[in-house]
Amino acid sequence: MSDVEVISAENKNINTKYKLTTTGATILGISGAIAVGFYAVVTPFLSPALRKVCLPFVPATTTQVQNVMRALKGSGGGTLLDIGSGDGRIVLEAAKHGFKATGVELNIWLVLYSKFRSWRLGLNQRAGFVRQDLWKTDLSEFDNIVIFGVEQMMMPLKDKLNKEMHSSMSVVACRFPFPDWEPYQTIGTGIDTVWLYRKSSSPSIKEHNTEDLEMER
Repeated sequence: MSDVEVISAENKNINTKYKLTTTGATILGISGAIAVGFYAVVTPFLSPALRKVCLPFVPATTTQVQNVMRALKGSGGGTLLDIGSGDGRIVLEAAKHGFKATGVELNIWLVLYSKFRSWRLGLNQRAGFVRQDLWKTDLSEFDNIVIFGVEQMMMPLKDKLNKEMHSSMSVVACRFPFPDWEPYQTIGTGIDTVWLYRKSSSPSIKEHNTEDLEMER
């Protein structure tokens, strides 16, 4: 084999190795981008599950939404807070019924999606969404509270409401009732059941003292 042929063969090997290296780097880069994107998307869904008391996203059924609105029919309107608002359907429906509604949700993607739906439906003046921890939210600022809870969170949430619930507030619990509280009204059956609570309906609901609450703050 001549020197020219040897050099040509060596150059060919070098080019082949370079192409393989470039291809490998490209594949590695794409894989890394996919991994980062996947992490960014799923983390907001998984991180609540790492908390002591998590509130998973399970969309409300049409019947559940209707039952919530039926429970709030005699509340006189006003402000409404949906705890763990998910895709925003309760907040948006409440806004359609004249409430000034707010949803608190930890999942940033669900918050953004809810805001988009609110804007698209022309309800953004009456429906708002905030990325916030429910345990750090002052419930006393609202006239109506809606919660699609899980069983293990109902007791600590009841304790929070005992401190922050004012005399004119209506609380609607979905999927699970509050332990030891007697509901003012029960609407629906099975998984679509909702429980409406008011201070006048249950002696176990402690009277809210505005002065004491101000001192706690």
